[in-house]
Formats: sequence, structure tokens, C-alpha cells
Amino acid sequence: MAPAPPRLTFFCELEPEPLVALFAGPAVVEHLLALRASVSLGVLDLGPERAAVVRRLNEAGVPVIAWQLLPKAEGYWFHLGNAPQAEARYEAFRAWTAGHCLRWDGVGLDIEPDIHDMRRLLASRWRLLPALLPRLGRGGQLREARARYGALMARIRADGYRVDSYQLPLIVDERRAGSTLLQRLGGVLDLEADREVLMLYSSFVRPHGPALAWSYGPDARSIGVGVTGGGVDVPGLIEVPPLDWEEFTRDLRLARRWTEDLHVFSLEGCVRQGFLARLRDFDWTVPAEAPPASARRLDGLRRAASLVLRIGF
Repeated sequence: MAPAPPRLTFFCELEPEPLVALFAGPAVVEHLLALRASVSLGVLDLGPERAAVVRRLNEAGVPVIAWQLLPKAEGYWFHLGNAPQAEARYEAFRAWTAGHCLRWDGVGLDIEPDIHDMRRLLASRWRLLPALLPRLGRGGQLREARARYGALMARIRADGYRVDSYQLPLIVDERRAGSTLLQRLGGVLDLEADREVLMLYSSFVRPHGPALAWSYGPDARSIGVGVTGGGVDVPGLIEVPPLDWEEFTRDLRLARRWTEDLHVFSLEGCVRQGFLARLRDFDWTVPAEAPPASARRLDGLRRAASLVLRIGF
């Protein structure tokens, strides 16, 4: 008997007008239902257009995760410095959800550095480096942020939702080393979510994408693959070619080796490239390719990085 397909969740990160256009016809919903897939919908705003799309997915029976995001002026992703804004946003989200009678399969917290730091790094890494040094002393701020985010997750669970976290893979090395260096410098947070998704996006590390999956895959409960297109507008960040079908399916098979719970970034990219229809007949029995030599090199780099993290605490 052929194995059952994995659980697929598609990230969707669109402004209201393109979001409405994406779901204007029946095809996308039909594909999602055929794939038994979920959607992690970026809550970029609390407007009526987004609520209407959620209601349509609710009525069709497509599970929707509320992917929490902040205005770009507040850092966009959740990080060490914006816990109060995240708390306020969740309260506004609760009121919006109740006002529009929306149903959610869970709530997702996207843990990444401040979008302003990302912009400064992409503009000139040398200008950002001096600003990082004072952050070494942010131990107290880190403890406070983790406590506040812990309380926020408890509130979300009390509302009846599972809490997902979307994490950069380096958090695994930080955790294993018993360090907080990356959290203090980069503002990321090691949170105890109900489901942690490691974002192993091979499009950013070509030609070493398979090495990334082979190295971090064994540590993952859920794996995010991508990028097939789309994403937040940060000059220089998403300016790489999207995964083509061969790269995309290679990454899916590799991720499936370690977990049945796969996330794809993004839904809009898959629609644009015609991937949803092709996934309906995808042969999941084909084995993943063998590990490349670069996977062993990456494992070595991770061991060396762990030593640095232990020294830096």
C-alpha cells in the first residue's frame, strides 16, 4: 500500500487586493481541498477583505492558521523588542475574529529579527555590526521578552488555539549549545510552541539547499520549504529566483524523509507556477536524493558554531 501523502500547509502573505484576487475563482480552494491542505494566512491587516477570504475558507472546510504579523513600523515579525506590540496586536485580532465570526485551526508566531535590522544588514552589513555589540548585554531584556511571549502563548492556548512558531534553523544550534547569544544579538526568541516549523528555504542558499535539509532535517518536527515566489517587500531579501518544479519537489521529498508535517512558502508562488495541480498527482513514493558532500561540511560548521555559542553564552 502506498504511503499517505504528508500534511501540507501553505503560507500566504498577501495584501488585501492580491489576496482577494487569488481566491476570486474556485480553482485554488478546490486544489487545497483535494490536497487536504491548510493555509497559514499572514494577518497583515484586520480588514474586511481578509475576513471575507477567511470565511470562504472556513465554509469550504480548508483549515486556516492565523499567522500573526505586525505593521512594518513595529518590526513586522515577532522578536525580542516588540512583545508589547505583539500583545496589543493579538487583542485586536481577537476582537476582529469575534466581530467577523472567524474560525482558526491555530495561531502562528513568526520569530525573526526586526525588519529594520534586516534592511540595514542588506544595505550595509558593516554599519550594522557596531550596533550589535551593545546587544550582548540584553540578557535582562531577553528574559522579560520570553516571559511576555510565554504569557501571550498561554493566552492563545486559553482561547482554544494551538500555537505554531516559525523559526530560523539556527535556533536549533543555539538551543543545543545552551546559549542565548543569537537571541541577544539578533532578537530572535527560543519559545516553546506546540508546533515548531524550521524554515529551511533552499532558494536562499543555492546550490547548498539539499545540505541544509540533510543537516537540520533530523532536528525538525515540521519543515518549511521554499521559496516558490512572493514574500514581504524587503529590497535584497527575496530577490532570488523562486524554486522551480524540480527544486521544489526535491525539497519536498527531502523534508518528507524526517517529518509528515510540511509547510510551503508560498501559496501564491505555487499558484503562479501551476504547482498545485501538479501536486495532486505527485508521486510521494520516489525516494529522496542521497546527501551531498556539502551536508557533512555544514555539519562541521555547525559543530564549530556551537563552540562559539557556548563561549558567548
